[in-house]
Amino acid sequence: MIKLLRKITPKFVFNCYHKTLPFLGALIYRFPAKKIKVIGVTGTNGKTTTVEMISAILRGCGFKVATMSSIKFDIDGNVEPNMLKMTMPGRFIIQKTIRRAVDSGCQYIVLEVTSEGIKQFRHRCIDFYAVVITNLSPEHIESHGGFDNYKNAKGELFRLNNNIHILNIDDEHFEFFSGFFAKKKYSYGIGSGDVSAVDVKTDASGSNFKIDGVEFKTSFPGEFNVYNSLAAISLGLSLGLDLNSISKSLSLMGNVEGRMEEIVNSPFRVIVDYAFTPNALEKVYQTIKKDFKPNKMICVLGACGGGRDKWKRPVLGKIADNNCDSVIITNEDPYDEDPIEIINQVAKDVDNPIKIEDRREAINKAISIASSGDCVIITGKGCEPWICVADGKKIAWDDRQVVREEINKIL
Repeated sequence: MIKLLRKITPKFVFNCYHKTLPFLGALIYRFPAKKIKVIGVTGTNGKTTTVEMISAILRGCGFKVATMSSIKFDIDGNVEPNMLKMTMPGRFIIQKTIRRAVDSGCQYIVLEVTSEGIKQFRHRCIDFYAVVITNLSPEHIESHGGFDNYKNAKGELFRLNNNIHILNIDDEHFEFFSGFFAKKKYSYGIGSGDVSAVDVKTDASGSNFKIDGVEFKTSFPGEFNVYNSLAAISLGLSLGLDLNSISKSLSLMGNVEGRMEEIVNSPFRVIVDYAFTPNALEKVYQTIKKDFKPNKMICVLGACGGGRDKWKRPVLGKIADNNCDSVIITNEDPYDEDPIEIINQVAKDVDNPIKIEDRREAINKAISIASSGDCVIITGKGCEPWICVADGKKIAWDDRQVVREEINKIL
């Protein structure tokens, strides 16, 4: 019935509905965004890690901070897991969370901002103090009706907010985002930009680099995490914080849940990561090859159902095939689609794929064939708390916990 209503209802009716809700939410919670500095982080990949890095920097410099991300709601250290399976939740939840942050005395709140959220006007009635772009690559193409629409949705955040813009100069879409007016703009990059990292070194323990002679050391491996760090550092500089204080804050930061999270480190490694886009998956595999130097790479992956970006399913499979020694394709979030059909689409261009519908069995298989010095990489869900299946049902889940349970059966 809901799907039928969506099809027959004129688009302007949905737009009016989506535009009205954020105003009502802001009104009910007394326009809380006017009483706190709101920082919005958008981009295809790296949003959650960047939000956590910004929060760590601000807290390390003495500020009270709240965050809203795909993994949790954190009000000055009072943490609730995000069980909604929505990176950017509904307008009333957003406004309520901002109000809680204000009432708790927070000076900043850092939000993940998604293209889907922007498309549904969830960003409206939020006065952003600063906005950050991590990177841009194809995602949500079918939902937006093309990459340009997806890019323009991201751009809307920068068009509406003209105070501080933090931009990735090394991203191919930098010129597009730099075209929007802002009172302050900070570009960042490796060897380029206003905030430039040099002497970059990464390995399994993390990354090291320098900015204007100040050394940075983080626990996050991979060049892509250097870029996430640079986005957060640039935001800190835009607020008047000094490099030495920012460096110290980042050095004390622990891992981000479900983001390149190492669950097992001996006799082989098992890493869980959220990567579900082609660009992110490629970077995760390349980072593990370069920084961890495993004997063999064994990957477990799948693809989301519900009609979401079907084009990328064989692309994800081919990336895994190009980088990994063993490719195990399994269930992820089929929603109302046939999980076997999704698996077959991912496996289309994979040589000798191992197809296992049950995700727990797939993880067990990966662990059981791993030898000393190998690396098992499980992608697509990170620390998500559910597997979403047909008829709106959810199965309680956590890739990390399943790894711990299955490793105990084998070792």
